[in-house]
Amino acid sequence: MNQPINHLVIAGRDAPLWLTAATLIRALSPSGLRVSVVELPAKAGPGDLHASLPALEALHHQLRLDEKGLLARVRGAYTLGWNFADAPGSVPPFLHPFGALGSPIGGQDFFAHWLRARRHGLSVPLEDFSLTAAAARQGRLFIPDAQSEEYGRSDYGYHLPALPYAAVLKELAIRAGVTVIPARGLSVAREGGVITGLMLEDGQRVEGDFYLDVTGSDAQLIAGPENSLEPWEFPADRVLTARGPRMKTLPPYAEVRGFNQGWIALRPAQSGTYLTAVWRSGSGEADVLRRLPPLCGFAPEDAVGRGSAPGLRARAWDGNCVALGQAAVRLDPLHDLDLLALQQGLVHLLAHFPRHGGFLAAQAEYNRLTRAHFTHLRDFQAMHYHLARHVGPFWDAARDLPLSTDLFHRLSLFRARGELALWDEDDLTPDSWRAFLVGHGLVPDTYPPALDLIPAEELKARLRAMLGFVKAQVLRQPTHDAYLHHGQ
Repeated sequence: MNQPINHLVIAGRDAPLWLTAATLIRALSPSGLRVSVVELPAKAGPGDLHASLPALEALHHQLRLDEKGLLARVRGAYTLGWNFADAPGSVPPFLHPFGALGSPIGGQDFFAHWLRARRHGLSVPLEDFSLTAAAARQGRLFIPDAQSEEYGRSDYGYHLPALPYAAVLKELAIRAGVTVIPARGLSVAREGGVITGLMLEDGQRVEGDFYLDVTGSDAQLIAGPENSLEPWEFPADRVLTARGPRMKTLPPYAEVRGFNQGWIALRPAQSGTYLTAVWRSGSGEADVLRRLPPLCGFAPEDAVGRGSAPGLRARAWDGNCVALGQAAVRLDPLHDLDLLALQQGLVHLLAHFPRHGGFLAAQAEYNRLTRAHFTHLRDFQAMHYHLARHVGPFWDAARDLPLSTDLFHRLSLFRARGELALWDEDDLTPDSWRAFLVGHGLVPDTYPPALDLIPAEELKARLRAMLGFVKAQVLRQPTHDAYLHHGQ
């Protein structure tokens, strides 16, 4: 099985399919690779939206997607992070910003200095030292300059309505040269553990040298008795997506609201407000649906419900097929990590893409790396459920779920010393972890003794100066609405 790989066949649907196709043809067509796309019927609906982390901006740049033109066409929005709130109001809210929390002092990480300043009476929330958090709270974007970049990173993601986003990516992939084969359904022909072709419902047979499964949770190419989904235990198994009216003023962040039976997320865009509701079946589904309008502030439209069954494919790369996105890993809906998981799969696929059929070593390394990435994304989500202080049976059950050994160690070390255990293939920044850990009330009591070299009053003065810098920088920034409409 050492023949050259000249023809790549990608089967799938919706935006993940077209993001994959556009990325791979741009990267691999110069080597002579042909790319064919078997497009299955869409499952995304008008109530679906893709919320991204900052990493997507870099991929869009590589694809030469004009950011402002994209957001205007799909009627999307920017996002500077997530605000986490308690619907009854019994738990203080916190914001997880995309970007740095504070600026290093004397070459030492800011967080440790913040812990020490708290011991000396400076009671200021950690998020107040973030440029992006401060901008988000005031309804502004943050456009970095040399001064702010010296202070710390300020990043952003997107809120992209699913249907128009898929249409833009499809046009991009077609212009780049992919061949599109529409299909209502397909079956897989195999021989000796490898795929030999895809049989379409109309009788057509599509053959390639290598195959990608981007069919979502159906995993139509990769799934099999010897490559099943390893289940992960999460508290929710029901998800509803819908949309409502556009907010009069678009906040540059998403909001997650916990209530006693689960949580909802609201993601603003120019085309409306997109809702995700998550709960556990058997906990009174009719009551959850009845409570949604007062929880989200509008009557949901275009609502679609589905199951949620997180888990990891035993092998994302199996034979001559690689699964990407939800075909490889099903994450909990929390934190909007699906596109990030897809991107990580693409990054490692491009790094290990085979030129010929002898790819066992590349396959093993790809599976090792992606498994590490995906399990750490799972642990990030599990951390939220374990530490969240919402009241109710859903959250009581969530807090009792077992933790992985890695996550247990990371939480224990942070609680004891304020340090984060180092993980390879961790896609969330240390400040992302800190924002959540501190936001959920896990604040260490200790800090490195070496920091005592800076007098306490000098330290507090430096932190007050940082707060002044953050305030001055944010007041110069445009509002989210103004930037969307005028680019300023």
